[in-house]
Amino acid sequence: MEILLKRTYACPTYTIGHVYIDGKYFCDAIEDKDRGLDQSMSVNEIKSKKVYKETAIPTGVYDVAMNIASGTFSNFTRYPWAKPYGGKLPRLKGVKGYEGILMHPGSDQNSSAGCLIVGENKVKGKVINSQATFKRLMDDYLVPAYKKGERIRITIKRAYK
Repeated sequence: MEILLKRTYACPTYTIGHVYIDGKYFCDAIEDKDRGLDQSMSVNEIKSKKVYKETAIPTGVYDVAMNIASGTFSNFTRYPWAKPYGGKLPRLKGVKGYEGILMHPGSDQNSSAGCLIVGENKVKGKVINSQATFKRLMDDYLVPAYKKGERIRITIKRAYK
């Protein structure tokens, strides 16, 4: 399965993008500020430009793991939407200078801490219907692909106008 996150709008504090699955538009996403990082940069260069919990991940191509439980999102009292998945959320692997980068629900860049927040960008600076969008992403695409043993990859690129 191929996921594409096409960043379409850069704001001083957040980034909006469109998520495509196997070439078909699926939803919108919000991330932290895009500071121009790229997977080809050295770890030191990334760390010199990254602002902790306020920086979108470097553009590039990453494998997505579906079998690692998140310590944070395994608290099902606080995050009941994660319970059906045992706290195992889509995790981007090999992101230089970052750890624990996930795709998950939220509302704005403050929900992100570097992660990708899925939903519908119908309110400026936010996504709405995020939990429902995440559930659909998991149930209709990611979990079935994982169960079939498919490789899941995400490409993140800039497409600003």
